[in-house]
Amino acid sequence: MIAVTFALPVESSDFLQLLTNPTAFSRNGVETVRGSIHGLPVVVVHTGVGERATRESLAAFFRRDSVDYLISSGLAGALDPELKIGDLLIAENYSSRELLESPHLRLEDTSIYLADVVTRPAIIESQSEREQLAEDSGAAAVDMETQFIAAACAEHNVPLLSLRAISDTITDPLPAPAKVLFNVERQKTPAARLAFYLATHPAAIRRLKSFSKRIAETRATLTTALGNLLREKLI
Repeated sequence: MIAVTFALPVESSDFLQLLTNPTAFSRNGVETVRGSIHGLPVVVVHTGVGERATRESLAAFFRRDSVDYLISSGLAGALDPELKIGDLLIAENYSSRELLESPHLRLEDTSIYLADVVTRPAIIESQSEREQLAEDSGAAAVDMETQFIAAACAEHNVPLLSLRAISDTITDPLPAPAKVLFNVERQKTPAARLAFYLATHPAAIRRLKSFSKRIAETRATLTTALGNLLREKLI
């Protein structure tokens, strides 16, 4: 069986449509969906956003499930100014050599970049913060989960491939402050705060609609790449 993780259902919705005979399970607070793609058994795991949620969900998942390898998937923010919305990259620093060196992973035939990803506890919003993080880490993109997914995989000797799609960049930032878009402690968008922000910043409504469209397009690109990776049977 192959596990594919996403932080939230909004990231996995297109991918779930690829599954044959999808069946949802919820146990010990961990939501999974099982099915098959190209004849391969696949389980989709929603980890939640950030360190605490990711550690807890994967600890519970690995207590009851065994998988051949895991693909950590989802969205990331760009640190490299050359990256554009919808670009795909594999986190070289977190992915297992076993999968990176698989003869079936033919990156030269795709538009997937190979670069380092750094994990941080909060969304990096400002251009200056991104530039400083890029300089300090040498990473091309930032997310909030991959480091902890890699730690869980290492603990359970599960090979990992981390595939991320760029959702925001220095020149195409988030449409509103991070605290307005998502509450990590509650693992959801704070509806009242978002409504107040949009009421007091009406120009943000257009930005939010444009961002939602970008997310949908990026999610579709990510889904296609995942389908191709699973068809190749990396192990």
